Amino acid sequence: MVGGIQAYRGSEVYELSPATREPQWARLTILGLSLLFFAIFLLMPLLAVFVEALRKGWEVYWQAITNPDTGAAIRLTLLAAAIAIPLNVVFGVAAAWCISKFEFRGKQLLITLIDLPFSVSPVVAGLVYVLVFGAHGWLGEWLSEHNIKIIFAVPGIVLATIFVTFPFVARELIPLMQAQGTDAEEAAVSLGASGWQTFWRVTLPSIKWGLLYGVILCNARAMGEFGAVSVVSGHLRGQTTTLPLHVEILYNEYQFAAAFAVASLLALLALVTLGIKLFIEWRSA
Repeated sequence: MVGGIQAYRGSEVYELSPATREPQWARLTILGLSLLFFAIFLLMPLLAVFVEALRKGWEVYWQAITNPDTGAAIRLTLLAAAIAIPLNVVFGVAAAWCISKFEFRGKQLLITLIDLPFSVSPVVAGLVYVLVFGAHGWLGEWLSEHNIKIIFAVPGIVLATIFVTFPFVARELIPLMQAQGTDAEEAAVSLGASGWQTFWRVTLPSIKWGLLYGVILCNARAMGEFGAVSVVSGHLRGQTTTLPLHVEILYNEYQFAAAFAVASLLALLALVTLGIKLFIEWRSA
């Protein structure tokens, strides 16, 4: 074909139609628009965070990130993530195993419930926890009688974090395990392996990169969550404020340099998460 490109399939040579190729000006235009979008909406805001954080010098920056309230926010953020991630890993692996390896009634309902946090606003989720566990909520009176505090305390923040990060591990593993099928597990069982042996020696090694990918996404969302945590935290400075909430407090108090300094910690976390994500995608490929 005139103007075509030669391609090879085995020992055969065939021509690609020019219709399958875009003109160079079209490719350059699309590339330029993509890079422009990336620069304006992603790169510039990220650079602005670090520029504003360092505007008043390293001393102000260091004071902001070493402030006791910032340290308390970092510890609470790490605590919430450290509790939420293992729980979501256990549930996500169990749910993915059941959905991909077995047929049972209510399977579609379980899949729908896993997707629920994606469709519900985090603020609404926080309000639901207040309705259930708050002082005037359904369980509020019983909790007060037993001196148990959930809302405006650390347990409420952990519950909100678990809710918003609930789907990530399961949703990453379900399509992966469905694509792998059940042949390997059936072969292991036929050779005398127990259920736990099959899981640890056959299933887990085959899903390890997908599991790590889900954990990375779960961790990023846990540390960056604002909406649901904001509703249940009460904004008690140094007690129930995570890093995103601490940024809001500093900004509302017109401490802009400190606010951007703390925000830069979250931006660095995002960059590290992106790097780990790319590494896992490369290894899993």
